[in-house]
Amino acid sequence: MDHGKQEPLASKLRPLTLDGFVGQEHLVGKNKPLRKAIEDRKLFSFILWGPPGVGKTTLARIYAGALDARFYELSGVSAGKDDIRRVIDDPNMIDPRPKVLFLDEIHRLNKAQQDFLLPFVESGTITLIGATTENPSFEVVPALLSRSRVFTLKSLIKEELESIVLKSKIKIEKAALEWLVTLANGDARIALTALENARDLYGKVTVDTLKSTFERSFIRFDKKGEEHYDTISAFIKSMRASDADAAIYYLARMLEGGEDPKFIARRMVIFASEDVGLSQSTALVVANEVFRAVEVIGLPEAAINLAHGVAYLANATKDRSAYDALREAQADVRAYGNISIPLRIRNAPTKLMKESGYGVGYEKYSQESFLPDELKGKVYLKKKNKPLEEEK
Repeated sequence: MDHGKQEPLASKLRPLTLDGFVGQEHLVGKNKPLRKAIEDRKLFSFILWGPPGVGKTTLARIYAGALDARFYELSGVSAGKDDIRRVIDDPNMIDPRPKVLFLDEIHRLNKAQQDFLLPFVESGTITLIGATTENPSFEVVPALLSRSRVFTLKSLIKEELESIVLKSKIKIEKAALEWLVTLANGDARIALTALENARDLYGKVTVDTLKSTFERSFIRFDKKGEEHYDTISAFIKSMRASDADAAIYYLARMLEGGEDPKFIARRMVIFASEDVGLSQSTALVVANEVFRAVEVIGLPEAAINLAHGVAYLANATKDRSAYDALREAQADVRAYGNISIPLRIRNAPTKLMKESGYGVGYEKYSQESFLPDELKGKVYLKKKNKPLEEEK
């Protein structure tokens, strides 16, 4: 049988009401917040934050359906202001139903695009449901975030994934089912796609056919799996070794695989202080400006800004003295606890404190160590504190 042109299994099994929804009991269980909002038909904007394949799109559709709303779906990867405006300016004015705009991967919208949404959300022209795999505190502009509730979703547990797979009515061996839910790692979409592909390609679903399916279907950049960490590690280590060619290659690999550019830019800001540090303090300025450019411009053009920043950081001289000093000081804080601060550098806002010796003997430009007595003579920052113009 040719299943190639049929509706994908993950879409076909998508429930229309909460009765068929699996998982997220902390949100949709009895008397839980999202269930109450759906049952009471409460209209408000919210953001669904959680890993892929856990029901964000399904919940958005169930919510819109329960409110009998006009449902519009856009992706932050491809949507622009014109797409959003078409939703807002939908000419069907005689339809009194509320407009619900579902924006998948809302974190992929740049700041200007998110700001564009704000007045329409504020006025109630649209009710916004955003879905994101990234922390909305970092990825959604504060003004938009303050006008939305945030619901945090969790990865599906093994029993929940099994329940979803079995709803498909596709025959699957017990060992294959266990193997599938383990490999899917809490993502129902991955589980159902692999299940469907194994059936369509091989006519049966076994451990072996699933393995073959995964090999064929998942040669891609897995933003949440091992390749995500391997690639970002290779990217950082290439910049650390001043191998600009390798660093730009791994940058391109992440971007082509769909990695969030703001995640890459954040790592570059960290790298600027951790690895370049005092040897070239302008690196932090450059990295911050790259992050800002990614926020404001967005892909695909922001890839150029990222490449510029990567080339700069890779070619910069390296110095980890500030980073190493912090780590050594943190180790001493943990080892010694809150040891006594020398009296002469304590604050003395009251007469009693002054009489007790607080602030006595303090000199602004003293050459004597201000460290606690237990740490006298300790040197955390190994790099000499001299003007940068002398460090050439």
